[in-house]
Amino acid sequence: MANTPVLLVRPTGHEHTSYHYCKTEGLRVDGSPKDKIAIGTITEVHGPVATIACKPLPPLGRALRAIVEQEPYLFEVHQQLDAGHVRAIAMHGTEGIQRGTPVYDTGAPLQVPVSPACLGRLLNLFGEPLDGGLPLEATTFSPIRKQPAPLRDAVGTGTILETGIKVVDLLCPFVKGGKTGLFGGAGVGKTVLIMEFMHAMATIHQGVSVFAGVGERVREGHELWHAMQQANVMAHTVMIFGQMDESPGIRFRVGLSALTYAEYLRDSLQKEVLFVMDNVFRFVQAGSEISSLLGRMPATVGYQPTLSTEVAEMQDRILSTHQGAITSVQAVYVPADDMTDPAVNTILSHLDTTVILSRSQAGKGIYPAVDLLQSGSKLMDRHTLGERHYTVAEGVREHLARYHELEDIIAMLGVEELSSQDRLIVMRARKLQRYLTQPFWVTASHTGLHGVSVPLEQTLNDCEAFLAGHFDDVSEEHCYMRGSMGETPL
Repeated sequence: MANTPVLLVRPTGHEHTSYHYCKTEGLRVDGSPKDKIAIGTITEVHGPVATIACKPLPPLGRALRAIVEQEPYLFEVHQQLDAGHVRAIAMHGTEGIQRGTPVYDTGAPLQVPVSPACLGRLLNLFGEPLDGGLPLEATTFSPIRKQPAPLRDAVGTGTILETGIKVVDLLCPFVKGGKTGLFGGAGVGKTVLIMEFMHAMATIHQGVSVFAGVGERVREGHELWHAMQQANVMAHTVMIFGQMDESPGIRFRVGLSALTYAEYLRDSLQKEVLFVMDNVFRFVQAGSEISSLLGRMPATVGYQPTLSTEVAEMQDRILSTHQGAITSVQAVYVPADDMTDPAVNTILSHLDTTVILSRSQAGKGIYPAVDLLQSGSKLMDRHTLGERHYTVAEGVREHLARYHELEDIIAMLGVEELSSQDRLIVMRARKLQRYLTQPFWVTASHTGLHGVSVPLEQTLNDCEAFLAGHFDDVSEEHCYMRGSMGETPL
């Protein structure tokens, strides 16, 4: 790691930005576009928000450009104040910008270069490299804001997407083309679980992954990037970062930029695409910050009045078509552990599957630290899962729920005071809890345990055997951190 290039090498002076909107040879000495007349000037700068006097008025969503000391700055139009003024959000820091700075119309919304060469790369909102590599070569550019695929081309959800992770496939299965929310705080294994999902997508389904880092810390991004390289997943992944210290405009749009790459890979490579977003709540926070700067009246709990629209604009683009499927895993931070928070509720309304990571489970050494009773899916029914899967999952959940009810009695009086039937349920539930642990491929170098991937059919066979009492004579330690029960313990 000592000789590894540093992650997130931010382009000095935004030198690659001009690559997207006008070639270097199309600039004058002062950096302004040749054969272009400024449409207006900046009259006011308030943090990342600039008021621009211009004629004609550019449409909403149009990307504008200002040149300061030969460095290009991009803005996105968000409001038309009157017949001669617009309000725009800066996509960079506003240091050096002053009143009277001329502004030019790029003639297009924010766009990114799209190409199969994006796989294996770290990029920013504009498609510029953050990994120290060469700029992404592409002849096609795609706007980051667009309408989702038409309904006539959409394909509904319903097929289970196996991950090889026993607890997920059994109790909170992924649905092809669906959306999964991953709720968890720091230190409970959220990033490891995300990386294992990416590994499963590459190895089991021969698909690709798109990672959107919204408001990521540099340390987190650096560790994730190198961990994915060590797990041999990076070649099938494109990572788009909007860092925590960047403009709220960057953090607000980086998710849409990553979705643009996911749509391109879905339609061009016609493969399964796993779209991972960490963290959706930071996207909401960036939208709230922009809304306040634009002078909008806040709504419930101080959130922006456009909260539902902004979340839906992103979520509705995550869908499957006849060309391929986009399956989404979204990490969601819950403020003050309040699941009734308006932002959390808005995000929840779009999710098909909810995976809750529990700190108490992690404290017991249960990894992945999934709360088996709180997690679940809206598609947990006989029609989607099939009769056998549904029956086994419900049997496992019933045993675990009964064990949870008896935990206080066991702590006070001991397991000997339970009835013989309850003692049997507790014994099987504890073994099931340990059986649903699993060593991961992406942590093999740290734990020394070889990663395993268990097919859903094998998981159902083992759980049926546990429920039927076939493993009543097996010790709990024999069930912990292994693949199927037919394999030799690790």
